[in-house]
Amino acid sequence: MNIVQPIRDKNKIEDMKHELLKSGYKNYLLFVTGINTGLRVGDLLHLKVYDIKNRTHIMIEEQKTGKEKRFLINNQLRKDFERYIQNMKEEEYLFQSRKGKNKPITRVQAYRILNETGRRVGLSEIGTHTLRKTFGYWHYQIYKDVAILQDIFNHSSPSVTLRYIGINQDIKDKTIEDFYL
Repeated sequence: MNIVQPIRDKNKIEDMKHELLKSGYKNYLLFVTGINTGLRVGDLLHLKVYDIKNRTHIMIEEQKTGKEKRFLINNQLRKDFERYIQNMKEEEYLFQSRKGKNKPITRVQAYRILNETGRRVGLSEIGTHTLRKTFGYWHYQIYKDVAILQDIFNHSSPSVTLRYIGINQDIKDKTIEDFYL
């Protein structure tokens, strides 16, 4: 399994959005939904129109943990969803595959979309988990509240959360960068 990183540069996030829009609004929306909710890609791919239409929150049972979770749909994401689902039926998957009738894209396809786009904008170590890690990284940078993030991610300890979002690595890199005997 490859280790993936959060996107730590806001300009690169914008580059990803711009590049993903070229390949279709669905790919763009997959990315912005992931980086604005922190949902795992498996949970994202199983969202249907009725899960988000006229709602303030996404309510899911997490595939990995089986726990019920409630995620706010912020105002900008809600506008993105409204634009996207205008002509969709309520039972349709948000991120539909072109293969089969009303089937979501696979994790492998989501990985390909994100990884190839990441390469085009000069990012490496990009995968489906990059979305969740990017959400966590920026949430922490803005609020500095590891306890809230730990709860959002259902992690067992603050240290697990900090390691997961790459903060520990940033701190280690900084101490080594500034260290010279």
